[in-house]
Amino acid sequence: MSNTSQKTHTVTLIPGDGIGPEVTDAVVRILEATGVRFNWERYAAGAEAFEKHQEYIPKDLYDSIERNKLALKGPVTTPIGGGFPSINVTLRKKFELYANFRPIKNLPGLETRYPGVDLVIIRENTEGEYVGLEHEVVPGVVESLKVITRKGSTRIAKFAFEYARKHKRKKIHAIHKANIMKMSDGLFLKCAREVAKGFPEITYGEHIIDNTCMQLVMNPYQYDMLLLENLYGDIVSDLCAAFVGGLGLVPGANIGDDAAIFEAVHGSAPDIAGKDIANPTALLQSSILMLRHIDEAAAADRVQTALENLYKERKSLTRDVGGTAGTKAFADAMIAALESPVTASK
Repeated sequence: MSNTSQKTHTVTLIPGDGIGPEVTDAVVRILEATGVRFNWERYAAGAEAFEKHQEYIPKDLYDSIERNKLALKGPVTTPIGGGFPSINVTLRKKFELYANFRPIKNLPGLETRYPGVDLVIIRENTEGEYVGLEHEVVPGVVESLKVITRKGSTRIAKFAFEYARKHKRKKIHAIHKANIMKMSDGLFLKCAREVAKGFPEITYGEHIIDNTCMQLVMNPYQYDMLLLENLYGDIVSDLCAAFVGGLGLVPGANIGDDAAIFEAVHGSAPDIAGKDIANPTALLQSSILMLRHIDEAAAADRVQTALENLYKERKSLTRDVGGTAGTKAFADAMIAALESPVTASK
């Protein structure tokens, strides 16, 4: 348990619904096995919260995130075409979590169509079509507004370029549709270009969104980092997850100046809930990002090493990736690896 801090980190924990509580419990067990000290403040959100509190996001949950500045979140079902608004979008707006960060990287031992992918997707998280400004003009005609601001575009570009500089990434492409949406996407590009001037060591390029999707499928290796508006980033980040095995394997982080929420980006899979077969890898990878965010890099490295060894050895994996283990057995194997002298000393 060496190289872990003695600080106790208080984290708002949102288990979610469907398979959420199962994968969340597994990840909490794994994190506690690192020796890092955690205090978990657990809250329901969505339909479960409404049943208990008549609120989809209880005030106590808001207060907890406001106080802790840090949350770990499992999947929460969002109704389609009606019902309550997306919990994810609501929390991102409330806490100005303007940067959606998703690294896309293959796990060893897992065969995919695209081996050796190493992409970073940076998505603006609060603007664009997701501002939720929709109304019915007349019966049968709905208007939806897309909002792009200089402030929002500049800060997400700065986030991307500063990350690239810190982590020695070589290239950023801003992705747009400014050939059609000349003012909104044009402003996004203008801000990205202005920020790029301050980072001469990083190659800056621009690609149109539809061409980008084609180029990604043809050759994802031509890209390093992608900088995108909200809707484009939502779509492209899921597309890129397919390169490495799907949403059940990739992490997600929502980061602002004052708070951060780390989450599984896959669905709640109610059809397999309670069956002990869900894969905790996505939320576990998100928790590794959280460890780095709270300056527990040594623990993050140990969890990452244990996870990669688990996949490399093809032992104790869940059935969605070709194994036979259950959710709890996966967590048990991770904990055993963390407690072994080799992993613990890293």
